[in-house]
Amino acid sequence: MTEDDGHAISYKVLRRGTPVVSSDGVQVGTVRRALEATRENIFDGIVIDTRAGKRFVDAPEVRRIAELRVTLTITAAETAELPEPGGMRQRAARASTVRRAKRFGRNMRDRWDRR
Repeated sequence: MTEDDGHAISYKVLRRGTPVVSSDGVQVGTVRRALEATRENIFDGIVIDTRAGKRFVDAPEVRRIAELRVTLTITAAETAELPEPGGMRQRAARASTVRRAKRFGRNMRDRWDRR
């Protein structure tokens, strides 16, 4: 990029509305929110607003987060194929169900051991 996009910043202070630019220099949308894998305390990706709606950009597809823009490692054409963020909610729901099932199994095992 020939333009200055400012200093690199943490995903934790990334502001909503920051422009998102593809690897070929096309603005593909704006930041909706940054996502974090809270248990591991690492960057998981961003949700962006595009003309086609909200899209999820996974962390490996984000090249640089700066004050004035986010730069991706994928082209504008590849950005059009990004998934909607709804799948993440389903994955989170499955994860919580798995956690409940594991907890239930531990409780049953403890009860069996105490009999």
